[in-house]
Amino acid sequence: MEIENISQMLQNSRTFAKNDAIIIEPRYTLSDLYPIARLSQKMDSVLNVSSSPAASVTQAKTYETSYTVELVTQDDAEALLEMLKRFFFKDEPLNNSLNLGECKELEEYCLKCIKDGCSFKAVAKDGEIIGVFLNAIMHRPADGAEPEASADSCEHPKFKKILQLMDYIEGDFNVFDLYPGTDAILDGKILSVNSNYRGLGIAGHLTERTLEYMREHQIPVMNVMCSSHYSARVMEKLGFHEVYRLNYCDFKINDEVILKPEPPHVATRILVKEVCDVAKTKH
Repeated sequence: MEIENISQMLQNSRTFAKNDAIIIEPRYTLSDLYPIARLSQKMDSVLNVSSSPAASVTQAKTYETSYTVELVTQDDAEALLEMLKRFFFKDEPLNNSLNLGECKELEEYCLKCIKDGCSFKAVAKDGEIIGVFLNAIMHRPADGAEPEASADSCEHPKFKKILQLMDYIEGDFNVFDLYPGTDAILDGKILSVNSNYRGLGIAGHLTERTLEYMREHQIPVMNVMCSSHYSARVMEKLGFHEVYRLNYCDFKINDEVILKPEPPHVATRILVKEVCDVAKTKH
């Protein structure tokens, strides 16, 4: 299927999220620079695209002279958590709405995708991590495979509510349905920028490096889930377009709305971006 036909295919696709889904032109949320993407995809099942040394090594790129963009490694885990606790954990709308507080399950969740070797960090001259885009690789599920409910094993009662949202979306929407010729999709999970360094183009440069990785590894589509209104706006400015939407007021458990973030955060949205030169090569 040619990537140019995606718009027509989207128009003809089934109604995602029942009556709540909308498809418009243009799912890691940290203020206006945090998309948390496809949280329902189980990181434990994510595999590396390539096991070659080149898949785990990247050349640092310097932007102006203020910071570099580099590959995230396991050695960065402690520093990444410190940054995420300062800027992501306390600012993400769903975390705020639940007053999530200390959550080891969320900490573990955030770091699991490092092993995939496709996450990038922005590093200041003094070595401080000032931005990060945590990514993973999603592989097409086997025919007939039933998604596992991740919330069932969560012992944190508040984080469990967020996982229940993820489980619902995973059962309701499969991005691979939109791309029948694609077996691997890059999943942007958390994009977070230190608020003291905003305005330097860090989010855009981290996304640019992620798209370069996709070209290097012939991955034609990037998928993000945005729980924040602002994060979705940022991704649209970076060329992403929406394929799924679920209003928080319509997500209920036992007829009760369990997630009530403050406006303008009214819905979880999934946005995608196609790397056209890769798609044309693959199809």
